[in-house]
Amino acid sequence: MSVKHLPTGEVHKGQKGGQTGCGFETQDNPDHWINSNDSITCDKNGCK
Repeated sequence: MSVKHLPTGEVHKGQKGGQTGCGFETQDNPDHWINSNDSITCDKNGCK
């Protein structure tokens, strides 16, 4: 599953309510994140 960061439009590996593959905590600003079926666009380690 992937999670999208709304302010940047970047899609990360992970899901809302946890950590992304590259280490972002989605619980810090939960209104900035949505679960998504989009392709992952983050190029950082853990996501790609």
